Amino acid sequence: MPPLIAYLLTLLIGYVIGSVSFAVLICRSRGVDIFTLGSGNPGATNVLRNLGKKWGYLCFLLDAVKGAVPVLVGWGLAASFAANAPLLGVLGLVGAILGHSYSLFLRFRGGKGVATTIGGLLVLMPLVIVVGLLLWLAVFYSTKYVSLASIVLGVSLPVSAWLLNEPDVYFWVALAMAVLIVVRHKANIQRLMAGTENRASRKP
Repeated sequence: MPPLIAYLLTLLIGYVIGSVSFAVLICRSRGVDIFTLGSGNPGATNVLRNLGKKWGYLCFLLDAVKGAVPVLVGWGLAASFAANAPLLGVLGLVGAILGHSYSLFLRFRGGKGVATTIGGLLVLMPLVIVVGLLLWLAVFYSTKYVSLASIVLGVSLPVSAWLLNEPDVYFWVALAMAVLIVVRHKANIQRLMAGTENRASRKP
């Protein structure tokens, strides 16, 4: 079979996996509707703020796994279809991020894709994402703004990919993810500038 099928299949699998909203599922298991809580965003941050650390961290972990799995699926398909493994890994992650942000099961609504991006990049570009995570931790613990930490992480991705001489396809996908993360945080940026952005919950 031609490699094109592998590329399309990986993108589709990534999108379907990414479309599974663990934020929605976790909140339903707790008897609440994520869309009526806090910002209404179906993501780990909103779960953290409203249900506490245990459920927020669980959601973050599951969303990260959601980004890693399609990368591994893409690599697995590469051998069978004699296709480009790095490109298939990238397509798997891109599909997962699109699914998370524009979920097939949520009428094309979704979260901002930060945890899913982190999970996929931990497989694709471990050093790049380690730098991003260190920056995320530094910004988060100094400001308690999840959104600001996520934006800084996003912007760091293409910079780190370039400085660490990652393959061109990885640099461009890192740049695209940075743009997507910033765009998805447009409302947060406006609230940060206005001084009305919510800080992380202190719930146990």
